Amino acid sequence: MLTAPISAGQVSFFVAFIWSFFAWIYAEVLHRQKSTRNTHDSDDDPEAAKLLHANGGGSAAAVAKEGKDSGGGGAGEHAATGGKPEPVYPPHSFGPHSGILESMANSGLVACLQLKPSALLQHRHVLRSTVEFGLLMLWYFIADRTTIIGEGPKDYSRDLFLFLFVILTCVAAGSSLQAFKMPLLLNRPQTEEWKGWMQVLFLLYHYFEAKEAYSAIRIFIAAYVWMTGFGNFSYYYKTGDFCIGRFAQMLWRLNFLVFFCCVVLRNSYMLYYICPMHTIYTVFVYVALAVAPQLNQNNIALLVKIFLCFVFIFITWDLQRVFYAIWTPFLWLVGYNDPRKPTEDLLHEWYFRSSLDRYIWIYGMLCAYMHPWAASVLKAIDEMPAIKRFTVRSVILSACGVIGWYYYIHIYCLEKYDYNAIHPYTSWIPITLWIVVRNITPTLRIYNLRLYGWLGCITLETYISQFHVWMKTDIPDGQPKSLLVLLPGYPLLNFALVTGLYVLVSHRLFDLTNALKNSAVPHSNNSLLLRNVIMMAVTGAALYGMVAVMYNLGMGGALT
Repeated sequence: MLTAPISAGQVSFFVAFIWSFFAWIYAEVLHRQKSTRNTHDSDDDPEAAKLLHANGGGSAAAVAKEGKDSGGGGAGEHAATGGKPEPVYPPHSFGPHSGILESMANSGLVACLQLKPSALLQHRHVLRSTVEFGLLMLWYFIADRTTIIGEGPKDYSRDLFLFLFVILTCVAAGSSLQAFKMPLLLNRPQTEEWKGWMQVLFLLYHYFEAKEAYSAIRIFIAAYVWMTGFGNFSYYYKTGDFCIGRFAQMLWRLNFLVFFCCVVLRNSYMLYYICPMHTIYTVFVYVALAVAPQLNQNNIALLVKIFLCFVFIFITWDLQRVFYAIWTPFLWLVGYNDPRKPTEDLLHEWYFRSSLDRYIWIYGMLCAYMHPWAASVLKAIDEMPAIKRFTVRSVILSACGVIGWYYYIHIYCLEKYDYNAIHPYTSWIPITLWIVVRNITPTLRIYNLRLYGWLGCITLETYISQFHVWMKTDIPDGQPKSLLVLLPGYPLLNFALVTGLYVLVSHRLFDLTNALKNSAVPHSNNSLLLRNVIMMAVTGAALYGMVAVMYNLGMGGALT
């Protein structure tokens, strides 16, 4: 029934899940008992009932107060009201020795491990989120690592591929067209829409194995990386917020789900190459602006920083020997070997994937820097007399058309390997053309398709989930070569059913990742962040160590 042996890491996860499940059940029982007791007390004392109602509920208020008075919980805390995470701070800052140890001993995580009723009540929503996340990971495992769910071959049809995208676009245009409050250049709803429709084509490309769309997919991935540079630069440049907590939250967002996929499914990090790519370029943008941040307000100094980023990438990527020298010590993290196509060069996948888009994140930074100027140009065009405005826009669109045609004929249509060779130096062209065309008029800037914007918010989850609950890899580190089949013999109905379930799972994983992030990774409290990181690492390592010993003694299995 299993398609691959079980590892100690997987057993550790299942042990943690089982404990979380029973702890959550116990917490729900305690909550129900407390609610019932408060209800009975209110029935006996009408005046108390009025006061309870005025305070928004005695149980919730008491638990929330208890959480504040206790100085704040463990790695991952929600207020007991409404399930929304509430920032928690220790009552006093602590030093590197006795203070942090005392904070750990009094943390919510330790209290929950001891099954203290007050802690379980306080962290009931965290436990609920943890259990739901574990159930979804269990579905990943059942769908992709067992023979319980059937599988079928991929079958490409250009007609069906384009039909699905056109239909979805028509539905989005007819049901979710919305207006943004101002005609801002590259406003957030617009970029989310951009990510959404690109992601749909990216996923359909994988599902149907639409090899003829390869060049388009390369451009889409470059656009995602461009947004990493653009978005992060914009935030740091405008706010100057280089808080470690926010940076840690971003890394959590990029890597939380993929970490557990690697554990539960015994996969390498590089199987999900988008995650390490975005992670490393996010780190690069942060370092570029966080080092000597006072220089960010000097235009010349900032341009020098951006130029030095180009130099850095040229030295560390274009010089392959330098790249291998830097990354070989991290082979355990970014090494990858496809079991169906074994290779001795375990760094090849990381070098190939990251090299394709090694410069575009810097171009994203440059575009973010030039954003105010570009916005002023568009505003000036919008304020021109009608005839002049029409003429200028026509000239711009005509130029875009000529450049786009030349790019399509001479670059886009190249064979795969020839295209890959020049993609790092040319991907900025179609991205720039799209930005210009999409923002040429105020109407185009204001309106967006919310359906695609919604899908654009969960691109990371849909990217990861496609491997395991939309398609199947079957074996550790395997590529998704087959499709998940719930309705054999009905390919289109199966596509509809599996896709609906897949999108639902992805959306829930998005919500759970953010909920647990807000609980475990505080934005503005480095002491609490350090404590939580240490506790999560120690708890995970201790659990794995104990399971590994028992696993070897009891089962004699190979560990991963």
